[in-house]
Amino acid sequence: MEYTILKLAKMAGVSTRTLRYYDEVGILQPARINSSGYRIYGSKEVDRLQQILFYRELDFSIDKIKEILDSTDFDELRALTTHREQLLNKRKQLDLLINNVERSIQAKEGRLKMKDNEKFEGFKRNLLDENERKYGKEVREKYGEETVKASNDKFMKMTKEQYEEFEKLSIEVLDTLEAAMETKDPAGDLAQKACELHKKWLTFTWKDYSKEAHAGLAQMYVDDERFTAYYDKRKPGMAEFLRDAILIYTGIKQ
Repeated sequence: MEYTILKLAKMAGVSTRTLRYYDEVGILQPARINSSGYRIYGSKEVDRLQQILFYRELDFSIDKIKEILDSTDFDELRALTTHREQLLNKRKQLDLLINNVERSIQAKEGRLKMKDNEKFEGFKRNLLDENERKYGKEVREKYGEETVKASNDKFMKMTKEQYEEFEKLSIEVLDTLEAAMETKDPAGDLAQKACELHKKWLTFTWKDYSKEAHAGLAQMYVDDERFTAYYDKRKPGMAEFLRDAILIYTGIKQ
């Protein structure tokens, strides 16, 4: 069956502007253009759009989705299976947060007692699962299953005060880095202070700290576009600046 851009947009729940944009960037092009100049889409394009929307729901960038779909080893069935697993994990995360809210309501109404650390379990699990989805494979390949498990366990056992300090530190690292970038000196006092804060932030989840692991993580921030995007969203070039500063801080050359 074939669809005009208007019919496909209505069926998929997206705007025609979105489909035109997908055509412009080359991620979803119509099967043909009819004699009236309208974009016409077939079953192949419908399936591809479904894949795009699945990946978008999981927060992949358009560039990354295009790279995945255009890969010579892309397997649609395997991708759908992965989508199912990831969406089930996402539902699990939402269920945890909903349960957290419900128990908090009951605690406020005096129907149960809730420990302070229990109030943050849903948020911590949500963050942990999100990081696992985005970076789990790469981190495990670099540091090993045992190290990752120990880090996750330590994170989940954080007290309320530790979790608040962890969150506060993550913001402080970014703020200090942004200020340090104005100096353009990764060896400067501000940049090295950011590295010290970053080390302190890591120790909240790392079982053991090592300069080698710190430097390796800093390099991953640059090598993996997802890590790079996290830092560069705050200020372009921040991931690379942090990497350079950490290599100086640890005294390790890559």
